[in-house]
Amino acid sequence: MPAQLIALLTSIFYAVALVSARRALNYSTPATVTSASVLTQNILLWSAVFLTGGAPEVSLMPVVLFAIVGVSQFGVRMFAYTGVHKIGAARSSAVQAISPLIATAIAVALLREQPGVAVLFGTLLVVGGIVLLSWKAEQHVPNFRWWHLLIPVGAACLTGTNHPIRRYALLLSNEPLFFSALMGAASLLSMFAYRALFPGEQLVWNRRALWPLIVTGVAETLSILFIITALSVGAVSVVAPIAATYPVWALLGAAIFLRDVERITPLTVLGTLSVVLGTVAIILSR
Repeated sequence: MPAQLIALLTSIFYAVALVSARRALNYSTPATVTSASVLTQNILLWSAVFLTGGAPEVSLMPVVLFAIVGVSQFGVRMFAYTGVHKIGAARSSAVQAISPLIATAIAVALLREQPGVAVLFGTLLVVGGIVLLSWKAEQHVPNFRWWHLLIPVGAACLTGTNHPIRRYALLLSNEPLFFSALMGAASLLSMFAYRALFPGEQLVWNRRALWPLIVTGVAETLSILFIITALSVGAVSVVAPIAATYPVWALLGAAIFLRDVERITPLTVLGTLSVVLGTVAIILSR
């Protein structure tokens, strides 16, 4: 299967996870959705690892790198699902997709890189898209505050470094299934640590959230497996632009399946498309 198609499946399944999470959050909490997703990832992927012959022999360095990414992935989940809870699946996914802009900004600030015309144009599109997404959002999102937009930005900051680390680790040992499961184990340990540090945040298990939680966990697990598989067979410059289109699929999913809980306005559509086009322009220019 070509890397482009795998990357497309990544974006679609991640969008499904975000939309389904929004439905689950009607009866649950971001911490509960995150916990369910982490548990599902471990159950599915470690079962697949053992059914396909067990853990392969790999070098230590990629193990360490994917463990670090697994810890980061837990943070991405918490930020992402909290963002969905606060501002909705469509808006949150669009803001979360700005991770390439953050990575580029860091490169410009710390590495003294000179951004080209495409980067500047993409930056304008991204910034303009966020302005459109937040414009009069309080009329359509209950209890909206401008700082809620910073929550998916937190997910974007953590995501910005993940793709290059994964790609480098896969060049050392090309075992996408095992490393996807290893990420799940690191995320699980991070979840236990988080629960120990913040015991007051209760998990809410409601039967009405059961199927949305299952769909969220399965869809996100598949998106993780697909993105790592795509990076194992294709370059970041090929995979990342396609994988970054998930806000478009999340927008479509929200318009179809979340009409009773999330209002999609023309500004939401324009803002999402602007962010996605700007993000792709930044990725392709690098």
